[in-house]
Amino acid sequence: MPESAPTLTLQTAADGGHCAVLGGSWSAAWLAEPTSWRRVSQGLADLVTQGVVTWDLRAITRLDHTGAQLLWNTWGRQWPAQVQLHTGQRTMLARVARFTAPVAKPARRSVAQLYLRLGELLFQLWDHVLGLLTLAGQLLLDGVTLLRAPRRGPWRDVSGHLYRIGATALPVTALVGFTIGVVLAYLMSRQLRQFGADTFIVNILGLAVIRELGPMLAAILIAGRSGSAITAQIGVMRVTEELDAMRVMGIAQGYRLVLPRAIAMAIAMPLISVWTTLAALLGGMLAADVVLGVTPAYFFAALPDAVELSNLWLGLGKSVVFGLLIALIGCHYGLRVKPNTESLGQGTTASVVTAITVVLLVDAVFAVVFKNVGL
Repeated sequence: MPESAPTLTLQTAADGGHCAVLGGSWSAAWLAEPTSWRRVSQGLADLVTQGVVTWDLRAITRLDHTGAQLLWNTWGRQWPAQVQLHTGQRTMLARVARFTAPVAKPARRSVAQLYLRLGELLFQLWDHVLGLLTLAGQLLLDGVTLLRAPRRGPWRDVSGHLYRIGATALPVTALVGFTIGVVLAYLMSRQLRQFGADTFIVNILGLAVIRELGPMLAAILIAGRSGSAITAQIGVMRVTEELDAMRVMGIAQGYRLVLPRAIAMAIAMPLISVWTTLAALLGGMLAADVVLGVTPAYFFAALPDAVELSNLWLGLGKSVVFGLLIALIGCHYGLRVKPNTESLGQGTTASVVTAITVVLLVDAVFAVVFKNVGL
């Protein structure tokens, strides 16, 4: 008997309800056809939406595992209220049901469960805060040890981290800073031109870039680039059991792992901040010359009068704090990595997100505390 395409019709049952009557070949060969698959899938979805509970499969000429699995998934992986079918079809569906778990409906959380989940998150946050404070205290003690015996300090590690954190980050930070400067100049020029205040672009651009955007852009880029690298480096040492070997050999992890990275980050961040600020000012200056006709000569002459020097020192001070925080957060999550690759990926992701969030929060604190400086 030749097989035909799968069919699906909706008829009225004897009790006045709706009955889904299936016919044709419900096999992989026919269901693999794109037109048949779209028609059958849409038809089954419509039946589920209408709440049909009566099914008649007796007109199906062939039902293989693919068709049975499709029907079983449509029924929510449980037998419908009323179904009419042959013995072979019941056997096929029973086999599929035996190896397919029923769909578990997600249980709605009660208010008490949500409250306990909130408490769990708060305890996790407090645990991370305590860990960061402990790491900061250990860094302070290691700094005192370094001052007492500077010749025995890990200067070679500091030099290597300075190169990886600072020198290799110059191209990307310059590119981002230059692009941001161009975009800001173009956006501000459209507004300033309406009021004939073209020359004030030097004031706005200089203050925004030197005081906020330069240090902020540099910190976010370094948090995503070097902060993740710090966490991954220390996390790999955990996976390869190098941290355990250091503990057995009596090597202080804070002095050899955290201190060099913190020193390198504290030195590199202000320099990268100045580099990014200069790139942003260069991009804004060129865009202002093209759009508003503000020449570079006027830009250089007006910038020192428009922006006080204290804004530059404030930006440099923030950059040092940002660098120390990024290094501490990267080391904190790296030391908490468990000896498996899944924990390494989770720790690296959490490190980047936490570092960027902390940088934004600390920058907001600086903006409030030093609101009367340089303005």
